[in-house]
Amino acid sequence: MSFINVDPKTLENNFFKSIDKDWMLITAGNSEKYNTMTASWGGIGILWNKNVSFAFIRDSRYTLEFIDNNDYYTLSFFGGNYRKELTFCGRNSGRNVDKIKETGLTPVFDSEAPYFEEAELVLVCRKLFKQKMAPESFIDKDILEKNYADNDWHEFFVGEIVAALKKA
Repeated sequence: MSFINVDPKTLENNFFKSIDKDWMLITAGNSEKYNTMTASWGGIGILWNKNVSFAFIRDSRYTLEFIDNNDYYTLSFFGGNYRKELTFCGRNSGRNVDKIKETGLTPVFDSEAPYFEEAELVLVCRKLFKQKMAPESFIDKDILEKNYADNDWHEFFVGEIVAALKKA
């Protein structure tokens, strides 16, 4: 099955549900070496007069080095049908296991970053901004205790959505 390129502004997705409840895969790299991870935090919006995504990746995640070393990443949305596969990709590190072999997902390499044939929607994003979260930046200190007790901070990325690929 193939994808068609659509204008991101025409998407009718409920990204609150897609990200929080259905989850997504964040992927970066190339056909020779790439990694993917499950994410349930993030966002889609407008910033600097551009369609953008907001991605948050912990320092401990293997995917971070792929995002750092490449100009593009993808967000792949599957709907609720791939919970088992996304759970596996979130609980296991690509440092230790071949996530693609274990899940049976099919990587596609026809864009600036890999994505997956099984996805319903893919956003191809070009990095615009990166900043490490720091304790002094938090106004609500309860967030620190609940999410960063182990000091495994997130890197915050803003990426311009350069393509939206919808399953044809």
